[in-house]
Amino acid sequence: MNYTLSYSEGVAGWVSFYSYYPDWMIGMNNYFYTFKGGNIYRHNVNNARNTFYQPWWNQKGLPANSFTPTRLQSVFNDAALENKLFKTINLEGDAAWGAQLITDLQFSGFINESWFERKEASYYAFVRNNTIGEFALRSLNGIGNSLTVVDSGTTSAKINFSISPLISIGNIISVGDYVYFGHPVPLFAGQVTAINVDLPNGINQLVINNAMVSPPSSTIPGNVNFFFYVKNSVAESHGVLGHYCVFTLTNSSSSKIELFAVESEVMKSFP
Repeated sequence: MNYTLSYSEGVAGWVSFYSYYPDWMIGMNNYFYTFKGGNIYRHNVNNARNTFYQPWWNQKGLPANSFTPTRLQSVFNDAALENKLFKTINLEGDAAWGAQLITDLQFSGFINESWFERKEASYYAFVRNNTIGEFALRSLNGIGNSLTVVDSGTTSAKINFSISPLISIGNIISVGDYVYFGHPVPLFAGQVTAINVDLPNGINQLVINNAMVSPPSSTIPGNVNFFFYVKNSVAESHGVLGHYCVFTLTNSSSSKIELFAVESEVMKSFP
């Protein structure tokens, strides 16, 4: 994809990319003009932001260089030698943005635009992630030994637990949490789809989607295993782990918006 790169004499540097790609450009009488497909366009004379060359049609019959969302990328890199958890995003501006976060250790941090809340003239949200594996195990909690496992390898695998003595499974674990089994190295078993507890009728059971596990060798053996669970990190943020964090903000508004600063609540990680 082609872009136009702009230079600012005020900061003596290259400041931004633009989605339009003109055939020619010129500044005249305090206005900026570009030429595309034999037509001339004057920029910054209407309220439609990030929208270029709408009247012009390309050879495929589609609008060329119409609306393109604003995208901004930068990095949090304080205390570069320390491993940290990036927990939140705080936007000093007049609108919420969507956010994607990547560190040197994790690639799954994100915030949807609708998750931001306005607090004291800023927009604030917790970072979610969808990590399954090593870093999710930082919040591992034990359940107990299973009695039997039924329909292993399916979307409705059933893990049955003891009633006497009682292994309580319904107090903290929720639908959507991730289940692991085995010792000393936990293996991913699947995601909780139902919690069935009816002690008078002898039911004390987790139902999980074991078919989502890859490779298939991770299906659950029928013998007794110790089970763990991890809270769904999309719903309950654990932040993203890394020495630095590259964040990308995206805004789909076609109106004028302003963003002054971006910050994150960061805490040192202690392994």
